[in-house]
Amino acid sequence: MTKFDIVTIGGAVKDYTFYTGQGKIFSTPENLTAQKMIAFEYGAKITSSQAYLTLGGGGANSAVALAKLGFKTAIITRLGKDESGDEILTKLKKKKVNLDFIQRDKKHLTGFSFIIANNNKDRDRTIFHYFGCGELLIFKPKMFNQLQTDWFYLTSLSGENWLNNLKAIFSFAAQKRAKIYWNPGTKQLQAGKKILENFLEQTQVLTLNKDEAIELVLSGVKIGRKNPNRFNRPVYLLNILREWGPKIVVITDGKKGAWAYDGKKIYQQKATQVKVVDATGVGDAFGSGFLAGLIAQSHNAAKALKWGMVNSGSVITRVGAQNGLLSRQEIERKTS
Repeated sequence: MTKFDIVTIGGAVKDYTFYTGQGKIFSTPENLTAQKMIAFEYGAKITSSQAYLTLGGGGANSAVALAKLGFKTAIITRLGKDESGDEILTKLKKKKVNLDFIQRDKKHLTGFSFIIANNNKDRDRTIFHYFGCGELLIFKPKMFNQLQTDWFYLTSLSGENWLNNLKAIFSFAAQKRAKIYWNPGTKQLQAGKKILENFLEQTQVLTLNKDEAIELVLSGVKIGRKNPNRFNRPVYLLNILREWGPKIVVITDGKKGAWAYDGKKIYQQKATQVKVVDATGVGDAFGSGFLAGLIAQSHNAAKALKWGMVNSGSVITRVGAQNGLLSRQEIERKTS
């Protein structure tokens, strides 16, 4: 029987990143869950100043990050039996991620992402994601009888079977007495509180960016006429989400930093001041850094926030979701 520190669950894809300055960004503050939009001339050919091909996907990003931080890590994901799938396997193996629980699909392609990155000072990005065979991931407890882990790091689940997979994952975790670190994906957030509340009660750490937190909170709380701006305040969102069951709630808000609430105290960590090159994978770097810090620092949420911020602050200075990831020694040196 194999014992792991952490097993990640989620996507493993190839990222195609194109940099361009031709997109027009405009604010839409009236839309609480999409406060900025980007537009391109209809029918135009858009020129890219730079282009890169890297490994991505929430499951892969977090697995590589946690393995580099010194944890015995495995990944549960689904890849096509194609050239892209083979490339991803080779890269994960090189990064010392266990591959025993990766599913291969003979009929469907490995997923990929097309990323538009802005040439402005924020270097933010818009991601078009094709899940491919990732949507056909199967999680049945009997498939993982030999699996033992202290933590599951759960990222976005896609496809029509996502809810059945979610139920099976949480049931299996309870059976194995494993903790769950959860960063829900689009389908989970769209399902809302009513569908997710039982899972939230079993979650050890829930991590969301501010827009995601607003979307989830709005699924269970009416805006009303009085002070709708309260939904833009991370502290307000933290309090509501913590009441829904997670032991620790973490909310990130880009350059404004991150907050964590463990039911006793709210902690805040400022963002690392660095030159932004590429924001792809910054959330996965933060999440894996936070969990690593939480484990290494005796569940000290304040110190875990620092680990997450330092790790994400390094990734954002390099192109790709994994190139700037830090080792445990590097993070300890930067946070000491």
